[in-house]
Amino acid sequence: MKRNTSNFSFAQIIDAALPVFAGLAALGIGAIMLLALGANPIQAYSALLQGAFGSWNAIAETTVKAVPLMLVGLGICIAFRASVINIGGEGQMIIGALAATTIGLVFTDWPGWLVIIMAMVTGFLGGAIWGAIPGYLKAYFRVNEILSTVMMNAIAVNLMNYLLRGPMIDPSQAELASKIPQTARLLQAFHLPRLVPTRLHLGVLIAVILAFVVYVLLFHTTLGYRIRAVGHNPDAARYGGIRVRRQVVIALLLSGAFAGLAGAIQVYGLNYRMITDGSASGFTGSAGFNGIVAALFGQLHPLGTVPASFVFGALLVGANSLQRAMQVPSAFITALNGLVVVFVVSSEIWRRRRQHRRRLEIARSEPETLEPAFATPTEKQS
Repeated sequence: MKRNTSNFSFAQIIDAALPVFAGLAALGIGAIMLLALGANPIQAYSALLQGAFGSWNAIAETTVKAVPLMLVGLGICIAFRASVINIGGEGQMIIGALAATTIGLVFTDWPGWLVIIMAMVTGFLGGAIWGAIPGYLKAYFRVNEILSTVMMNAIAVNLMNYLLRGPMIDPSQAELASKIPQTARLLQAFHLPRLVPTRLHLGVLIAVILAFVVYVLLFHTTLGYRIRAVGHNPDAARYGGIRVRRQVVIALLLSGAFAGLAGAIQVYGLNYRMITDGSASGFTGSAGFNGIVAALFGQLHPLGTVPASFVFGALLVGANSLQRAMQVPSAFITALNGLVVVFVVSSEIWRRRRQHRRRLEIARSEPETLEPAFATPTEKQS
């Protein structure tokens, strides 16, 4: 059988570039909105790039913003490979951060390096438990994981608000009438090491290394094969001896674990305490949702999620600079981020449909080109 490999490769290139085209299209719509607001789009986007990459400090801020997106995105890659959708990154980040912060507040006499390691592991486990709950409900009770993970987000937010206004509140705030919902500040010894004299911290190296770990896990281990097999066809995987329910739980468990680690790094690398305004985004900065888009932008591949996270980190950091430079309403920044999300998600749906059509075309052409399996030499010659 002969196939037109050049056309097939070109189609793959188009598929890989779809998120980029989607992002540019979203920025094009944003340019029209800027014109309607009386702003120059070229100057506005120049300010965005300047704010994201115009100095070493700007690059560091972009990188720092990309870290939680990258970690959440890695978890999303695992979940999507098993055909389960994790919308609970916000709640998993919160639970991981609460668990990690507790370690730093309790073990104040321990060495800093040991507390940091314990906090990262605890945050990872906290997110894993929070992700495993909807995974178990999905696998054994057929509860829709989208609904359960969203509800788990609400539970995590309310738990955070209770703890930060009560048992875990900063003692100095407890004496004041304002009572800002925050914990005490972590000791200096518990801060993640800084890489350069900016806010760039060790978390970025952890995230990049874990991207390669997830790549190996998904594509070079038995566990990764089982997760992907369940995602491709659960019935065939079950027939092949794979415990489908277990793989669904593991996929959401690991997805939640990486989000929990993102929360722990957010505390130990940037905030040095747990603080919120009462909403999930008050702590997470919506990284639990933006990480999904970063994973989709990276074609749901662990290594593709790394540059995709930096792109979205630049967009988030540069958008603030754009707003200050052009004096546009903050609602425009929200709308621009929303446009990028909608266009990127839509491009992923279109990419899957293109791939499905190509598979159907190949399936239709194969019977015409393949020789009979048991053809005689005479039949082959004829």
